Amino acid sequence: MAKIKLLACIAVLVVHLAFGEEQAPSDVSVESVPYTSPTASKVGVYLAENFDNPSLLDTKWIKSNSKKPDVDEELAQYDGKWNIEELERFPLKGDRGLVLASESRHAAISSKLDKPFKFDGGKTLVIQYEVAFQKPHTCGGAYLKLLTDGPHIKDLTQFNDKTPYSIMFGPDKCGPTSKVHFIIRHKNPRNNTITEKHCLKLKTEESVFTDHQPHLFTLVVKPDNSYSFFLDQELQYEGDLLSEDDFNPPINPPKEIVDKNDVKPEDWDERSKIPDESAVKPDDWDESEPESIPDESSSMPDDWLEEEPTHIPDTAAVKPTDWDNEMDGEWEPPLINNPKCEDRSGCGPWSRPLMKNPKYKGKWKQPLTDNPNYRGKWTPRLIHNPDYFYDKNPLKSSPIGAVGFELWSISDKIYFDNVVIADDEVHAEKWSEVTWSLKKKNVSHESESVFGAVIRYTNENPWLWAVYVVVIAVTVVLIVITCCTSKEKTSLNESSKKTDEPVPDVEAEASDEEHEADIKEDEEVDSKSADDDEENVDVEADQTNEDQVPSSPRKRRTRKD
Repeated sequence: MAKIKLLACIAVLVVHLAFGEEQAPSDVSVESVPYTSPTASKVGVYLAENFDNPSLLDTKWIKSNSKKPDVDEELAQYDGKWNIEELERFPLKGDRGLVLASESRHAAISSKLDKPFKFDGGKTLVIQYEVAFQKPHTCGGAYLKLLTDGPHIKDLTQFNDKTPYSIMFGPDKCGPTSKVHFIIRHKNPRNNTITEKHCLKLKTEESVFTDHQPHLFTLVVKPDNSYSFFLDQELQYEGDLLSEDDFNPPINPPKEIVDKNDVKPEDWDERSKIPDESAVKPDDWDESEPESIPDESSSMPDDWLEEEPTHIPDTAAVKPTDWDNEMDGEWEPPLINNPKCEDRSGCGPWSRPLMKNPKYKGKWKQPLTDNPNYRGKWTPRLIHNPDYFYDKNPLKSSPIGAVGFELWSISDKIYFDNVVIADDEVHAEKWSEVTWSLKKKNVSHESESVFGAVIRYTNENPWLWAVYVVVIAVTVVLIVITCCTSKEKTSLNESSKKTDEPVPDVEAEASDEEHEADIKEDEEVDSKSADDDEENVDVEADQTNEDQVPSSPRKRRTRKD
């Protein structure tokens, strides 16, 4: 007992040394991560919205009451609901977000930037925001539109799907198809027409729509036209705005296009091989030979029954009661396999199996040879594209004045938070450190077990692994010492025990029985009977002694003649 107490004291001492007074074991247990509403720098940040203040609705963030043009009246109205709420799962205390609170409704909400963002002076554009699909998501978008600066954003209550935007970015899913949109509305510098350019390269994991956790979407567009897409701060793809393979249609049209008026000449020969007209069919080529002939070496198996049909009428079948001979014809029982043929090679007429004819050559054709007039596959010629241009700054003519969500979704409870528009990645990273990173940490803390919390705390303090090794080693040593000492004491106690313990006194009973046996022996005339009686008495005495004292040796008397 003393050693057990000593072991407990050592364990407490080690825990005290490991965690210290400032970090008690309660720090390892699950606890909420502290959160404070962040504030952004005034320099280089055009919008940084945390949605922690519910009064933002209808003041800074304006709900749309517009209608979709060219749509039925019942579906045209933007009547979706927006709320500012906490996350439903693992929220940070005091942290809120913008929530689409209606399903199967058109909903739009927007806010002006603190100042317009212009693509000049070598600025980098950083778009970043959080999305959490809090309910099973089947169909609907969660993308953000960067509205083009101009008179059409003066009244944000009229924000709808026709409002001009410069960039659209964010996730979208409907059925099995999921994607991440990156769309640029590009202005043609030659004729000022607008064309949507869709990026083909951005993808996301299906878990984004199913795990109900907040995910961070980040798009970075640099002055050299390179762009990067990050999901949860991990790089997913890097590309070039001017690449012909990244966007459909490409930002810049091709220099040359196919001449639609070009027609293939009549004498254009596209055949690479032609029959050799000089070739002649050999004299021994027989086209009349069949491809297969009967195998003359085969013979009918001995157990083959030629007289038996393979199928016979089912005698157990009964004509249906509703059978009409006039309408259905004469009824006949259905056929079944002939049972006489089950264990035989076959029944019915036998014929030799077919084999490949060695004389068969088939239809003779002239062999092919190279075509001397071959000119290759014809394609129409290319001509200069009259609409060609090369815009090395495709976003320069599309300054951004506001941002907004214009959505339709079957699922509700889509959570948006921490929208950041900046001209430097550092601003977005700093903002995420005090927002999204805290949420991920909180999710990890809230969902992990006590054991998981200990592991997490240990990983944060790797030196604790050495402490655990020492604790385990000390514990094992003490257990071994305790067990060995106990075994030694047990051995000493067993060796010191007495081996001459008293046993029940049965000798008196045995003497009495012997005396009676002597008397009977003297009275008996037949010595043989006397001897038999004495043996019986001995057996009974032995059994009595064994029943009373099983462990004591039995004392036998001397037999008299």
